[in-house]
Amino acid sequence: MDDHASRPRREATAREAKALAHPLRLRILRLCWQQELTNKQLADRLDRDPGTVLYHVRQLADAGLLEQAPVRTGESGALEKPYRSKARSWWLDDPPDTDADAAFAPIDALKDELNEAGTDSVRAFARFALHLSPEDAATLSSRVLAIIDEYLETEGQRLDQPAHGGIIVLHQLAD
Repeated sequence: MDDHASRPRREATAREAKALAHPLRLRILRLCWQQELTNKQLADRLDRDPGTVLYHVRQLADAGLLEQAPVRTGESGALEKPYRSKARSWWLDDPPDTDADAAFAPIDALKDELNEAGTDSVRAFARFALHLSPEDAATLSSRVLAIIDEYLETEGQRLDQPAHGGIIVLHQLAD
């Protein structure tokens, strides 16, 4: 946990990190945060084979990131087994060493979400370059996290408002 963070943090377990290292799984988590969805609904929304989606759903459930919601009766009267995300946001302070595909999974998932939502969905965009010491970089990360935490603390008061997503990546530029 960082000294400046107002919410408790922990490192992701190896299983969680592996589950979060695939863009399709990140999309599933985000969709199941917005509403409880069945495997078929997920497959339809993501335009993927239901078997492929089920594999990824199971990876997320095994890692404790996705859970089965109560069984419900669908429109046709059949019983449905929806899933829901167990968390709305993740903050990995020090992601484990992974290959490039895993490291860029959050960016790929965001790109897919943006393409689905359309260009009019972007509310803010900032691209920057700064010279920072390791301490300055840690302070910047903590301050950004504190701002997000302020909104997370009062999230329940705004559930009638549109959902917004985002990603913050602080990286050292190549020479």
